Amino acid sequence: MRSLTDHSKNILRALAATLLLFIAAPAQTVGWVQVGSPSARADMAFAYDGATRSALLYGGINGSAIFGDTWIWRGAWLQMSPATSPAPRMGPGMAFDGAAGNVIFFGGSTTSPVEPGSSLADTWIWDGANWTQQFPPVSPPARTWSSMVYDPVARTVMLFGGANLAGGNGGFDDTWIWNGIAKTWTQLYPANHPSPRTVNQLVYDEATRTVALVGGVAANLTNLGDTWTWDGINWHQHFPATSPAPRNGPMIAYYPLLRAVVLFGGSVGVCCSTNLNDTWTWDGINWTQINLANPLPSPRNAAGLVYDPDYKALLMFGGASSDFSSPRKNN
Repeated sequence: MRSLTDHSKNILRALAATLLLFIAAPAQTVGWVQVGSPSARADMAFAYDGATRSALLYGGINGSAIFGDTWIWRGAWLQMSPATSPAPRMGPGMAFDGAAGNVIFFGGSTTSPVEPGSSLADTWIWDGANWTQQFPPVSPPARTWSSMVYDPVARTVMLFGGANLAGGNGGFDDTWIWNGIAKTWTQLYPANHPSPRTVNQLVYDEATRTVALVGGVAANLTNLGDTWTWDGINWHQHFPATSPAPRNGPMIAYYPLLRAVVLFGGSVGVCCSTNLNDTWTWDGINWTQINLANPLPSPRNAAGLVYDPDYKALLMFGGASSDFSSPRKNN
């Protein structure tokens, strides 16, 4: 069996640094609007920081270039200059920790997938001005392309999936939680859980008060299209009447104005090829495709997507196209 790294030599082409807003008007007219933003990249950490009311971006990759810069979006982009930062990397996990009032960041890789290297297992916290490394007594195994989300019911951050780029690891199926008050990682052992995977996505569904998981890629490089939810004790697989095509690296976020989870794009091919630009919603029971009349963002995977309550819109940044050449600007 070949590993993910074997196919990652078709390294992604980062889309231009443009920010896109998915907006629902009071009459429930929905669409995408493009606004300006910074440098082209994919596989960065991207999360909404509720303490500072800003979208936080860290790192990412463009070809063989690995980034270690920190940016915030608060109506405009501002590059930050923290005294300390994680090493430049691609594919880390990141989420806002509502209990601790800061952003938690884990893992990733300091090398491009086309280069020899391995994944990381370091934990960092962003306090709105600086990064501080944490040294918990126990941590998840090193991994890249995991997904993290804050569960306000449990008041912890959940981590699932990802892969170690060294040794051909095809993906993890372990469930971990971060307690931001105690600053500890704890592995959970639910009776049921999704299969091993990487580049999957987690999202907290406020309407159903559950964590939802969708997609990813299996160890044999098969794209996955299954939907799971976490109720605080166990994982439950759903079998909706309709679902998005199996894919890896989709963008997903909860959108309060629609009271639904929104999914955009992702790749239905191997390693960033054959990307999509379709938009779907999950209502806790079924997936529904939204057919939009306005121009859509170009097909992509591994972009960032968050909900901004001040704009009442989803913000999407960057991503990888299916053309493995030089970066380009969105049109």
